[in-house]
Amino acid sequence: MQSAIGLAVLAVIAYVLRFVARLILLTVLPRLASKLSAPWMQNLVDRRVLTRLSQIVPSLVFQIGVFAVPKLSPVASNIIHNVAVACTVLAIGRIVFAVLDVIEDHNRQALSKTPGTRSVKSYVQLGQLITMLVVGIVMIGALIDRSPLILLSGLGAMSAVLMLVFKDTILSFTAGVQLAGNDMLRVGDWLQMDQVGADGAVVDMALNTVKIRNWDNTITTIPTWRLMSESFKNWRGMSESGGRRIKRSLLIDNATVRFLTDAEIEELSHIALLRPYLNSKTEEIDTYNSDFAEKAPEMAHEVVNLRKLTNIGTFRAYVNAYLRAHPRLRKDMTLMARMMESTTNGTPLEVYAFTATTVWLEYESIQGDIFDHLMAILPEFGLHAFQNPSGHDVKLRLGQNEVGVLSA
Repeated sequence: MQSAIGLAVLAVIAYVLRFVARLILLTVLPRLASKLSAPWMQNLVDRRVLTRLSQIVPSLVFQIGVFAVPKLSPVASNIIHNVAVACTVLAIGRIVFAVLDVIEDHNRQALSKTPGTRSVKSYVQLGQLITMLVVGIVMIGALIDRSPLILLSGLGAMSAVLMLVFKDTILSFTAGVQLAGNDMLRVGDWLQMDQVGADGAVVDMALNTVKIRNWDNTITTIPTWRLMSESFKNWRGMSESGGRRIKRSLLIDNATVRFLTDAEIEELSHIALLRPYLNSKTEEIDTYNSDFAEKAPEMAHEVVNLRKLTNIGTFRAYVNAYLRAHPRLRKDMTLMARMMESTTNGTPLEVYAFTATTVWLEYESIQGDIFDHLMAILPEFGLHAFQNPSGHDVKLRLGQNEVGVLSA
């Protein structure tokens, strides 16, 4: 009866002191921390941390006061003491967990406000895993009244098994450290990894996985270690540069490529963007042809011996002038229209430029407007875009032939 009463009194004292400690911690410490400018103090005075800190008081009271309980057998005292030690270790582990959770919450808020902030979620999860292992070993050692070093020595013999069990975790943590240390990936980056079907924004970087929200709103989960063992494309450089590349070709029908007549040159000179090019080019060509006529007058009447403007070359000059005058293209980045190698599908005229925005919708709008204009103005130069004949084209050609036969 004396032992039971003593334990009951000890329990009352423990929980009274816990209530007092919780009251002091939740009222006094936040006021003191508010006067300090150290950011790390905000993590320690979070309500979750202080609440769990007050929960350590009952186990400490039992550790100290259990031997003062009258008529309690030594065996029972040791058992209660060991259980109290284990509870204290568990409470310390929960405090560490709370601190890590608060750090992760603050980091998540910083990520939402400043996208360039690095994620610490993988480090937090690793810290929680290590804390869990250490707490588990120390609690088992306290309950069986043995030194934790004995358990650790036994775990050393099981290192091969542990390496096999935690292989992915170890590889992922190493990869996470390298990704963060080399600033290769951040939350919010646009990641493209075709071999796993990932193409979207990074929404979460954990210890073992990286989550990608694809542009079709599906989620792709990639093991962190694969990001170091395989290649991926990070579009962050494009976003930070402020310009997104346009690299698209317009196929010109080879059958429509020819020399320009003087009348066509005169007509094209009315295009303001093209006039400087035509003036300088015609002057250059006239000078060359005059010199050639003086040196070889007997061959000056052959077209192949003279220089003349072509419609496709003039169109390429117009495209370059049009791109340089476009208000939504970057002039400090590569800007050109170039002729590619001719193919069976015509001659590609490639536009290589950078828009003044990286926003997807605006980028597509700018790119579409440019090619709409170029396709619409092709006939002004006597050119046509290449297109494989369809059934409608064949039907139209056959109808024209029938009309010609009937009229004949």
